[in-house]
This record gives sequence, C-alpha cells and structure tokens, in this order.
Amino acid sequence: MSSRITNISAMEILDSRGNPTVRVFMELEDGTFVRSSVPSGASTGEYEACELRDGDKSRYGGKGVLRAVENVNNVIAPALFGMDVTEQLKIDQTLLELDGTTNKDKLGANAILGVSMAAVKAAAASHRLEIYEYLGGSQACRIPVPCMNILNGGEHADNSVDIQEFMAVPAGAPTFKEGLRYVSETFHTLKKLLKERGLATSVGDEGGFAPNLGSNEEAIEIIIEAIEKSGYKPGVDISIALDSAATSFVVGKKGKYDLKWSGGGVKTTDEMIEMAKEWVKKYPIILWEDPLAEEDWEGFKKFTKELGDKIEVVGDDIFVTNTKFIQKGIKEHTANASLIKLNQIGTVSETVDAVKLCFEHNWRAFVSHRSGETCDTFLADFTVAMGTGHLKTGSASRSERLAKYNRLLEIEARLGDRAKYYWR
Repeated sequence: MSSRITNISAMEILDSRGNPTVRVFMELEDGTFVRSSVPSGASTGEYEACELRDGDKSRYGGKGVLRAVENVNNVIAPALFGMDVTEQLKIDQTLLELDGTTNKDKLGANAILGVSMAAVKAAAASHRLEIYEYLGGSQACRIPVPCMNILNGGEHADNSVDIQEFMAVPAGAPTFKEGLRYVSETFHTLKKLLKERGLATSVGDEGGFAPNLGSNEEAIEIIIEAIEKSGYKPGVDISIALDSAATSFVVGKKGKYDLKWSGGGVKTTDEMIEMAKEWVKKYPIILWEDPLAEEDWEGFKKFTKELGDKIEVVGDDIFVTNTKFIQKGIKEHTANASLIKLNQIGTVSETVDAVKLCFEHNWRAFVSHRSGETCDTFLADFTVAMGTGHLKTGSASRSERLAKYNRLLEIEARLGDRAKYYWR
C-alpha cells in the first residue's frame, strides 16, 4: 500500500491554559490516520517563528487560530496531496516555500508545525515503527534525564519569585524510571513543606508550586530541604536547574535587570553574573537557562566564561532554536547549550538541524515543552530520537506534562536493556 498523503485537515482546540491551538489530522493511502497538536509559549523570544493568531477580540480575546486552521485546510493540504509522507525534508521545504517569509508569519508556525509533526507520525505508523525509532533509527536508545519543574516564578506564576523555573534534576539516578521517582517524591515532599509553613501549594502553568517566598534563594533552599527529606543527597542524587527567563525582567534592553517580583532591586549584568557565581558555589546547580536577556550577547559571553566550565549554560530566547543564532553563539562562545523547542522554529526538519548543529560543536541540546501544552507526546519520542540526554516537560502534576513522562516510561520499558540513562 502507498504511503502517499490523501487528506490533511485541521481544527481549533484548547491548550493547557485554555487558549486555542491547532490540531492537524493526516491520512495516507494505506489507511494510516494520525493527529498532532501544537503547543504554545508564554515567555517567548522576540525572534521566534510567528504563532498566527486571529486578533478577533470577539473570540477568545483575539487568541483564536481559525486563520491558521484555514491555512492548513486551504493552502497546505492541496499542496501536499499525493506526496510521499516519508519525504520529510521535501514536505518541510514545501511548507517553507508556501509560507515564503523568514518567520512564518504568512501561514503561521502553528499551522506549519502541526503538519510537519503529523507527517513524521504518519510515516512512522505506516512503517509500523515507534516515532523515536523512525526518526532516530536503531541507535535511538538514550532516555533523557528529566529536569522537573517543581517551583515556578516570573511570568509562569503570580508570586514573589523572579526565577521562572526551579527544576529538580535526578542526574544521579540509575534509570529514567528511578529518576522520575526521585523527583516525583521530592515534588510531593515540597508540597508538605510548603503546607507546614502556611504557604500556597497552587501550581503555575507548568505544574510547579507557586508560593510567595522571601527571596529567590529561599526557593532554592526549600527545594534542597525537600530533596534531603525525601532521602536523597543534593548534588549527588538530585541537582538543581534554573531558568531565569531574564528577558522578562530586563530593563529596556540596557543590560540592567529589575528583580521586580521579589523586590530584589535593579542589577547590572555584572551584578547578575556575580550573584550567579555565588549561587553556583553555594548550591548544587547543574544547569542555568537564560540567565541574561536575549539581547545581552556580551553578558551571556561573560557569564559562560565565568561559569561554563562548571554548569550547562543554556540559551533559549537568545537562540530560539534557529541555526543562524546558534551558529553565532557557537562562534562567540555565548553559551554551551541551546534550548530546543519545536514551535520556536516551526518544522521538524529545522529542529533536527538545530540539534545536529549543537552536537557538531560539542554543545548540548536541551529539549523543552511550552507553558501552553497539549497531551500530544511527540516531544518524548523526539527527545529519545535525538539522544539529547535531558528534557524539561513540567512537573509531577497536570496531565499534559505527565503524558510525556509516561510515554518515556513506555519507551524505556520497550527498549529494555538497550535503554541508556546518563547526564553527560
């Protein structure tokens, strides 16, 4: 039977924040039928691919995606009809040509990515392969270390903490299954500690707790306490990763940062770096994402020079999964890792290129979900296929986050003795 595309359609659904997003359906001549759902970000980089929204204030406050849906149904579907679904590069290139813009603002990255992901799913299903097997081949056996978001701040929560994500990282666990247990237990212990102190145990967009704390450091210290009370050793069994999302509190792109949520005052780039050096010396921090703003290239370079031999320095908003910016970062020693988000760039092929570029230059590639997620588990398979070794996809709460973790448990079980789990 042929693996040619016979039908593509899309509809508007809701993401984990209750905002509209795109779901794409694809059918092949051999009867294969798949669906894919596109995530959406809250703290977004200026140069991310365009997430096309309707702007009609009478529907979903202007956040509807009917234009993106129409682009799938009326522009993309006719152009891809009859194409062999296994020709991913050709499909993605056709999508880029149909759009014809540098940031996908004609068709929308949400429309384009939905179709690109669906093509991978359909090709895998048509060949009776798991998605990670189809994308990664026989060598795809590395299960990522989960960087679990257990405490939220910044734009992902309504509290007095500036750092957007505090993550527990079970780098010392023997397997993914055990690592997931380590951090899940820590998450629940943290909840008990917060309750004992009369602090809120409500959660932010990605499932981490969002209490009002006295300082950013207090957040780290209570996490360390939770790790210890769960029976684990900080820095041995479980380490800490941070995502400052510093673009969200930069002052006018002038190299100054207003720690506005915690009341920590305005700091210069150099002061932010000095603060980070103190924290890395004091706490078991293993990774730091977006410690400075997307325009602060010189600051990023200084930060990496000071701390790049001690921790993983990850660029998110500064690179936006775009090989042009990652290449610049590599050349200028701006970081030593790039965050990888499928919807930041818009096609699976471009995302794969970003990961490969990182690997070619001994950088790490840190795969990530978005704050507006769906229960689609493509991300879990993609991470195993790429062998990136670590992933962030939220906390031990909210079903759209747990769906990815549970999928990774399935993959690890399926791989059996072939499964590999390690930090570096």
